[in-house]
Amino acid sequence: MTLHLAFAGIHVPLITPFGISGQLATDALEQLAYQVLEDGAIGLVALGTTAETATLTQQERRDIVDICAGVCRSRGASLIVGAGNNDTRGSVGALEELGRWPEVSAALVPVPYFTRPSNAGVVAHFTHLQASSPVPLIVYHVPYRTGRDLDAATLQELGRLPGIVAVKYASGGIDGPAVELCADLPADFAVLAGDDLFLAPMLALGSAGGILASAHVATSDFVDLINAWERGDLGRARALGQDLSRLSGALFAEPNPTVIKGVLHALGRIPTPNVRLPLLPASRESVDFALEIYREHSETKL
Repeated sequence: MTLHLAFAGIHVPLITPFGISGQLATDALEQLAYQVLEDGAIGLVALGTTAETATLTQQERRDIVDICAGVCRSRGASLIVGAGNNDTRGSVGALEELGRWPEVSAALVPVPYFTRPSNAGVVAHFTHLQASSPVPLIVYHVPYRTGRDLDAATLQELGRLPGIVAVKYASGGIDGPAVELCADLPADFAVLAGDDLFLAPMLALGSAGGILASAHVATSDFVDLINAWERGDLGRARALGQDLSRLSGALFAEPNPTVIKGVLHALGRIPTPNVRLPLLPASRESVDFALEIYREHSETKL
């Protein structure tokens, strides 16, 4: 199997459930991990943005990777771990630590944020990281968070580096660079949809799959969307894509993962909807609306 095919499918970037006192709810995390894999996800993402990683202690981060590694080992699933920041030297150290877990398939590494290096600087950053990383790298391209928008030529240059296997593409929509990139992909390099609302059109362009927080909810239907596209059932893929886009829009009505946590709590899957500052819990109105969309989707499954 090529590395491109190894990442084809749905990866769920897990939330971090908290208990009433604010502690990491390890049992709930493990149950969530098993459930999304049971429902068809090919892998998990630990310590992504959805996990509120910036608010976690070093020990909590290690505990989360330990739990996810154990689940993925027992299920033969892929494990991607978020690592790195806007400091190249510090990112090298974060990647080195991933060598502690043989279950890690790849690291999800953001384009350097806030400092906004040039495109050449971004390439130099990732060239340095991939040369020493114990695991392959997935570039996290999310310009509305990093402040650095990369053109297709830069992403293709990154994709030709031997230690880089994919990009999580989350530009906030379907833009020109996405079209150009997918039209001329480097060998053994995958594009993974990172904007939940746009999974269906990204699949049409050539994405291999997605890293989607919305797939905590209706996981099997997101998997079915990819399967429908792969077998050429365009009518079903179109209908599922429209329906799941509406669900994703409701789940992202407030800063991620606040609404998703509210929905998971209402469904009895996590002990509290709590998030850590500077995030605030989602409003009752947003959670109720997302639950209504989810229940409508469940009752009228295509």
